[in-house]
Order: sequence, then C-alpha cells, then structure tokens
Amino acid sequence: TDPPRTYVAFAGDTLVASGDLRTVIVRAMRGMALHAVDGVLLFDDETGQQLEVSLQGTPEEVLRRTMPSAPPRGRGRPKLGVKSGEVTLLPRQWDWLERQPLGISATLRRLVDEALKREPDEEIRRNAREATHRFMTSMAGNRAGYEEALRALYRKDRKGFERRLSRWPKDVRKHTLKLARASF
Repeated sequence: TDPPRTYVAFAGDTLVASGDLRTVIVRAMRGMALHAVDGVLLFDDETGQQLEVSLQGTPEEVLRRTMPSAPPRGRGRPKLGVKSGEVTLLPRQWDWLERQPLGISATLRRLVDEALKREPDEEIRRNAREATHRFMTSMAGNRAGYEEALRALYRKDRKGFERRLSRWPKDVRKHTLKLARASF
C-alpha cells in the first residue's frame, strides 16, 4: 500500500504545519493567528503543488469544504480503486487494443504496470524533481540562486543544489532539501 500522503503549511518563510491534510489545516489556521499573517500556503508533498484552500471560518467548516467526501458509487470497481478516464489514441492504436485477448482496459493496465516496473527508481527520481521544482517555484522563485539551484537539481548535482540553497530561509531550505532527497 502507498504511504499516507503528507502536506505542509508555510506562514511566510516559516513552516507552521506538516502531516496529514486534516492536521495541517487545523495547525495552519493556528499558525495564521500565531504569526499574525493573512494567509498561509499549503502544499502537497507528493506533487509539490500548492493547494487552493480557503481558511475562512471555523476549522470544522474548512475541513468540511476541503476534505474529499466519498465519491458516489458508479460503474467500475471502486473498491479496487479503479478510476475511469478518457484516452485519445490514433485509429491504428485502437485497432491494436481491440485485438488484444484481455480487452482494452486490461491491456492498458498491463502496459502501464510494465512501464512502471522497467525503471521504478527513475520514476521516483523524476517525481521528486518535479515536486521539488513546483515547491521551489512557489516558495523561492524570486530568491537569489533559484535558477542555479533548479539547474543543479535537473543536472543531479546534489552539492551544487545544496550550495545554492544555503542562503534561503531555514524552513524553506530544509523542506526543499527534503522534497529533493529522492531526486539524487
């Protein structure tokens, strides 16, 4: 099974919360009051994406608006986590898929699983680089050394990367390094 997803919240350059989404939202709201700031930025550690969350209201109201509710039951196999989606292919690709003995969905799942098995470590490194890039852009895109740090990240130059971050605020630097760890 996948490890639990983690999130962080920053009030300015200060890390005010880290953990599951519920914990981070509650602590972020406290952090806003403690650090006397108008807002905090929340990030998904897995993707580095900034979350668009309104922290207006009580913690219960914010959690109710933010926390995903159970999706309605529909077609497919929701207990297995199967999701439907749209795929765009050329006619010759559809023809090939339709000729496969396991069927289109099973063939596509098998192809994806095989691709993931071929280079799992590179997939992990690529995802970590992308998450780090997104976080860095939001939190440090205008800081000294940002562009050089980004180039070092994609060159897989750990020492150069760390050197470029050395003058960044402590919490921003530490979290960037944490996200980038698997990149190298």
